[in-house]
Amino acid sequence: MSFAILDELAARAGEKFALHDRYLNPQMVRVLKTIGFDRHYTRAEGAYLFDQAGRRTLDLLSGFGVFAIGRNHPTVKRALADVLAADLPNLVQMDVSPLAGLLAERLLSQLPGQERVFFCNSGTEAVEAAIKLARAATRRAKLIFCEHAFHGLTMGALSLNGDPTFREGFGPLLPDTARIPWNDLPALEAALRGGDVAAFFVEPIQGKGVNLPADDYLAEAARLCHRHGALLVVDEVQTGLGRTGRFLATDTEKVDVDLVLLAKTLSGGYVPVGAVAGKRWIFDKTFDRMDRAVVHGSTFGKNDLAMAAGLAVLAVLEEERLIENAARRGESLLRRLRALMSRYEMLVDVRGRGLMIALEFGPPRSLALRAAWALLEKATKGLFCQMVTIPLFTRHQILTQVAGHEMYVIKLLPPLCLSQEDEDWIVRAFDEVIADCHKFPNAIWDLATTLTGNTLRSSAG
Repeated sequence: MSFAILDELAARAGEKFALHDRYLNPQMVRVLKTIGFDRHYTRAEGAYLFDQAGRRTLDLLSGFGVFAIGRNHPTVKRALADVLAADLPNLVQMDVSPLAGLLAERLLSQLPGQERVFFCNSGTEAVEAAIKLARAATRRAKLIFCEHAFHGLTMGALSLNGDPTFREGFGPLLPDTARIPWNDLPALEAALRGGDVAAFFVEPIQGKGVNLPADDYLAEAARLCHRHGALLVVDEVQTGLGRTGRFLATDTEKVDVDLVLLAKTLSGGYVPVGAVAGKRWIFDKTFDRMDRAVVHGSTFGKNDLAMAAGLAVLAVLEEERLIENAARRGESLLRRLRALMSRYEMLVDVRGRGLMIALEFGPPRSLALRAAWALLEKATKGLFCQMVTIPLFTRHQILTQVAGHEMYVIKLLPPLCLSQEDEDWIVRAFDEVIADCHKFPNAIWDLATTLTGNTLRSSAG
């Protein structure tokens, strides 16, 4: 009997949580069941997920940015099908890939100042490659990163992670690293002054919290790095390829970037791919002789399916004007969500750029709400945000989540194909849920009590 993957899937429908509980990560299953996110999705299209009950959910996480052009885009599907049907000679190890050459050419045409590309399998692998390229180019070891930074979870990238939650239990990490405050040029200059820094790794907008830089921060950071002989490495894994209403978040800055890191969107949601784009002289310091042509690589990094997906994504972004839609839709969403701040005291900030948006909450002033807030804080810092995300999901069919550990920030990272109907859906849902959070007692605060009990029991256990 020949293997049929869809038959296999159908035969085991409904078992995914049991399988993950038994063989993968039971704590993740526990989290999903606790907050009521344990649904069985059967289909996805564009910005929407469809479950076995026929409910349509608006996905504002988009796979943490992977599905920027929407799920199951027909152009990407067709490109992948064409490559599979062509029986191409993929990954010939003593050869070079024409599709990789085409994707590199297309990418660099959108990245003024960058001249070479290295392809790999993910954002974190792009960070690892950039660490090696920077150290080889400068002959220095030290790496600087920011508080609250997120650059991935492999060991080198983890060494540049500004959140202790991710680092705990995995040391010792890379030596010769230094963490500095975000958006603090004097701190950066002080860290560079010793003349031993290979590179400063920075997100143009921090993913954990959606923290925006000052207007001149990135440009001045570049000048400081170059004055002290260090490289500026900009991690655009989440912000790049249209997310902020520009091809790169740094497009709005006059920033002399040495290495740009990309991933997520470039995959189309199908085949993992990462990229490091940079200046020729940096690459030439690593690949400086024929016997060093393979001194760094990635076995699957230039595979034909990944390269085809990347080419298709770039075509979709241009043909469907998704970057322009991200700018226009994001500006409208920010304006409308900010208007809620005057009505709800616990909504203290709405910020973002393009379709990377954060809603930040803070403690209330009224006595009854303050007491309830304090109970939540006793259980877990930042638990209040689940009072918003859970009813958004269960009542309004909107999938989103908090922006990081112990944060009062809910992050929106929707597909760039978001429609006017979707925008209205988002604003209406947030308005209703936040309004309910400002009433005590009610069902949302009953939910908070349940969550608090579960959290305290978990801690005791």
